[in-house]
Amino acid sequence: MFFTTEDLSILWGIDRRSAQVQCSRYVKRGLFIRLKKDFYVLEQNWINYSRDDFLRIANFLQVPSYISLMTALSIYGVTTQVQRDYFESISLRRTISYSVDGKVFDFHKVKRRYYFGFQRQNGIFIASKEKAFVDAVYLWSFGRYPLDIASLDTERLDKKEIMRISEAFPKRSKEAIKRICGIS
Repeated sequence: MFFTTEDLSILWGIDRRSAQVQCSRYVKRGLFIRLKKDFYVLEQNWINYSRDDFLRIANFLQVPSYISLMTALSIYGVTTQVQRDYFESISLRRTISYSVDGKVFDFHKVKRRYYFGFQRQNGIFIASKEKAFVDAVYLWSFGRYPLDIASLDTERLDKKEIMRISEAFPKRSKEAIKRICGIS
């Protein structure tokens, strides 16, 4: 799905610097798409990738990370927002956004103690729908995420699981979760 200059150096039997020059040339010619420093895909493949392919790429753009927030909630049918060409993840490394050939990959950094509640499905690390909701409300409650509350169907969420997950989060987030879900 993707490759580095080191991969090409080995494949082509050239030194790494020469592979970097070749990659730069191929990007200019439109044969390769540069996702980030030293991370490429073939343009001919990019245009045929499925949503799941882009989700897998998101997992590799920031390691470790998992798909979450409105992207995951959209996949699970918990929001009326349909996100096309926009992929959101939770990361331990940094908050950053990559805009690549019409696609946007957003990463939101959280503390290690909030980095849980995801599993691997079809080769994609993705939050459970309840954890994606808690992640979104957590970031929103601290002004770090633009959550569209009106688009959410909280009836599709397990309230007991949300409360269990939210125990690890700050009081401000727990109060917002209860308010949004209508929990006393």
